[in-house]
Amino acid sequence: MIDDRFNRMREVYAKAVALAPALRARFEAAGVSPNGLRSSKDLNRLAVLKKERLMELQQLQPPFAGYLACRPEEIAHIYVSPGPIFEPSLVSNGSGHGMDLMFAAAGVGPGDLLLNTWSYHLVPAGLLLDQGARATGATVIPGGTGASELQAEVIMKLGVTGYVGSTAFFMTLIERLEATGHQLPDAWKLKHAFIGGELGDWAAKRRYLEQRYELSTWSCYGTADFGLIGFERRGETGYHIHRDRYVQICDPETGIPVQQGEPGEIVVTTLTRGWPMIRFGTGDVSSAIESFPDGGASRIAPLQGRVGAAVKVREIFVYPAHIENLVRQIDGLERAAFSVTRPGNRDEITGLIVVAPGVAFVRVEAELREAFATVTRLRLDHVEQVTATDIHDRLIVDDR
Repeated sequence: MIDDRFNRMREVYAKAVALAPALRARFEAAGVSPNGLRSSKDLNRLAVLKKERLMELQQLQPPFAGYLACRPEEIAHIYVSPGPIFEPSLVSNGSGHGMDLMFAAAGVGPGDLLLNTWSYHLVPAGLLLDQGARATGATVIPGGTGASELQAEVIMKLGVTGYVGSTAFFMTLIERLEATGHQLPDAWKLKHAFIGGELGDWAAKRRYLEQRYELSTWSCYGTADFGLIGFERRGETGYHIHRDRYVQICDPETGIPVQQGEPGEIVVTTLTRGWPMIRFGTGDVSSAIESFPDGGASRIAPLQGRVGAAVKVREIFVYPAHIENLVRQIDGLERAAFSVTRPGNRDEITGLIVVAPGVAFVRVEAELREAFATVTRLRLDHVEQVTATDIHDRLIVDDR
């Protein structure tokens, strides 16, 4: 199977370099051609492209920084992740970039009714999971984010069999249903919960949900850049790697693959055309549980954290560049840093700001809240005025 992956890799990237000048430049800088990709040793000659660097390159050369490897008319959607980072999706994609594999592994199919509570606005999560579920024959309710009272009612009135969304919002819906007198699990038809990962002992929370509410919980590992990368299979720990992805676990400083079982940054190469991300550093940390003979991972452990300065909040990454841009945009805002906490089931974001002398805090706070929501699509929970000595060296501090 690994030989097939390198065969497909050569085919995809031989065609891609003719259309994507930035990709061609990466190969030239490494002194290797797509036709020379015969093993991981050849692949490792290409430097890792970090997600933060892609964001910078797109700002310098919008919209795709020279990495698009298809005709514009082949693009069905352009997703806009905070940064912004633009991610094209081709018309030929009909399975949510592999998200159907997660649902199929769970046994979802015709007759299932799934409530999808991920956002359908700009970011890819909602639509990709919708496409993946539909590809199995299931019916999808496009719930999107918010409206917890209505979505809880929908679960009961329509007989929803599967929930798709964040763990925190799932807990919110459960609490709302139980507070209104529903005796769960007897009162609902829910069998599956496809939930997003959380910090802390998430495995224990999943066991609690499964035992208390008599359902199966499932997860996957994916990013906006690739769609699905790995998915769970019954009886296995970690994530089985999608056959259209080549995954390496690498030293985050050198980009050199580490030994099986050692933690490192997840570096992914896609084997599909159109948006040819090769040796792309996701910033997520894991370790290989199983590997192919040449070292590419076939199964990876659950995520163990992040490298770099970005922090994931409510399933969205916040970058230091976001904070720097806000300070430049808002008149009278001299410095800013942000703290992320989790006092309950929900992440909370606090902005710590230094306001210039003579400038009204109320005006700066209002502009900051609006600009932060525009840039990150997250809402600030608190804003505090502080002195310069109270600002962290890091612009985003994870205190969860």
